[in-house]
Amino acid sequence: MMELGPRCLSVIYLLFLCLSFCLPGDTNTKKAIKIPRCPATCSCTKDSAFCVDTKAIPKSFPPGIISLTMVNAAFTTIPEGAFSHLHVLQFLLLNSNTFSTISDDAFAGLSHLQYLFIENNDVQTLSKYTFRGLKSLTHLSLSNNNLQQLPRDLFKHLDILTDVDLRGNSFHCDCKIKWLVDWIDKTNTSVPPAYCASPFEFQGRRIHDLAPRDFSCITADFAIYETFPFQSVSVESYEFSGDQFVVFSQPESGFCTLYVWDHVEMTFRTFHNIPSRSSLYCKPVVINNTLYMVVAQLFGGSHIYKWEEDPLRFVKIQDIDTTRVRKPNFVETFQLGGECYFVVVDSSKAGSTSIYRWNSNGFYSHQSLHPWHRDTHVEFLDVGGKPHLILSSSTQPPVIYQWNRGQKQFDFLSQITEQADVQMVKHFWVRKALYLCLTRFIGDSKILRWEGQRFIEIQTLPSRGSMVVYPFTVGLRQYLTLGSDFSFSRVYLWDDLTQRFQPFQELNLRAPRAFSLVSVDNKDIMLAASFKGNSLAYEHLLVDLSAK
Repeated sequence: MMELGPRCLSVIYLLFLCLSFCLPGDTNTKKAIKIPRCPATCSCTKDSAFCVDTKAIPKSFPPGIISLTMVNAAFTTIPEGAFSHLHVLQFLLLNSNTFSTISDDAFAGLSHLQYLFIENNDVQTLSKYTFRGLKSLTHLSLSNNNLQQLPRDLFKHLDILTDVDLRGNSFHCDCKIKWLVDWIDKTNTSVPPAYCASPFEFQGRRIHDLAPRDFSCITADFAIYETFPFQSVSVESYEFSGDQFVVFSQPESGFCTLYVWDHVEMTFRTFHNIPSRSSLYCKPVVINNTLYMVVAQLFGGSHIYKWEEDPLRFVKIQDIDTTRVRKPNFVETFQLGGECYFVVVDSSKAGSTSIYRWNSNGFYSHQSLHPWHRDTHVEFLDVGGKPHLILSSSTQPPVIYQWNRGQKQFDFLSQITEQADVQMVKHFWVRKALYLCLTRFIGDSKILRWEGQRFIEIQTLPSRGSMVVYPFTVGLRQYLTLGSDFSFSRVYLWDDLTQRFQPFQELNLRAPRAFSLVSVDNKDIMLAASFKGNSLAYEHLLVDLSAK
């Protein structure tokens, strides 16, 4: 065997020493794990920490902290997951701090937290996700902050919550607090009395003493439901053979276009076209389960069509005398004594507004009203149990005609004085009171109320190119839509307290000429005929302000 010399032994010994220092030793020689120290602005015990004047939420604490108190902290926001490193925290007190914002999921990761006190701070708003994930929370205090409202479902999923303190906040008790009123009434959670700071009618009242019925939170919105890619000057809705129809008159394309409601697709679909020359009004009339269409045209005379089922088509059955009706502007239908009538309003200088009566085989001329006045619109209504017509004209105030039962004609009764240049007259009823709306192209439209002997003016509405007005009801709400050629059209809502219309919503609708309401399949849809743009359908949607 070869012998190693002293020199080789020395080298081997040095290598052994190097390996001894480089290779890891056993568990007893490992470096000790560094335990987090108590933050400089805090004082800590075995399981609690008390922090004062902290500039930010400390990132580390000694292990086993189950109670944390922070007082006079200088940070302004509690960010998402701010305490997620304190996994076993059970008690958290945030008192007399300056923060005003608490982010979503600010307390994420604190699944063992039972007590959360956020008191005497400057908290102004919360989101419904502020306390998400606190499944063990039993006590919550938000007292003495600057909260005016609480988001709906704030306490959702806090299933074992037993105590909530909301005192010392300036709550604004409107629709956004309604959910809290309802929650307090139904919950088993203990909630000390909190008070309303506003509005005036609730100021100083306990939230506990309010009831959901104290709030009027249901409003509405007219949202575009369907667009019809054409211009039109009239729209009428009607029911026939169990279906809901609408018909538009399109003078430029030369059609009366019929649509039928599709109960499956929940839209209007094209049904039929009646060819015409510059139709100004298409008026449906249903007599003894037979559909007729009065087509009033600017050129080529006006006609009456009858709907036939086999084959499906409209057949012209009658011409309207062009010597009487020269420039039709509007068509109105009504029934008296079981007989059906329609009126064609003539806007030509030499024409005469004429009434036609159904006589088993067709409509025949019944009466001509005043000539030479360039009439614009006629409204049929009942005043004091007697049928009346109100005829508006370009050259004189609206004229009232009253039905003479003996003569079976309308007799001149009176004028609505001091109301010249009226484009349209429409009537409506509110709690057994009869009202008129007279619209003017420029100036002020007027609301009048019937006072037993005459109509008196009660309100003016600014008109900017107004050619059409349309009063209508949806449920218990009385609306009025006033069209405009120069600005937005406006929807007004009747206020029972003031007995006046209040502005409700503006509609971006170009030069409207007619409106019609259709109620079908639990939908209320207002159709609008536009002279300069697409015709539109607006759905009346109810909006619960307390649900936001």
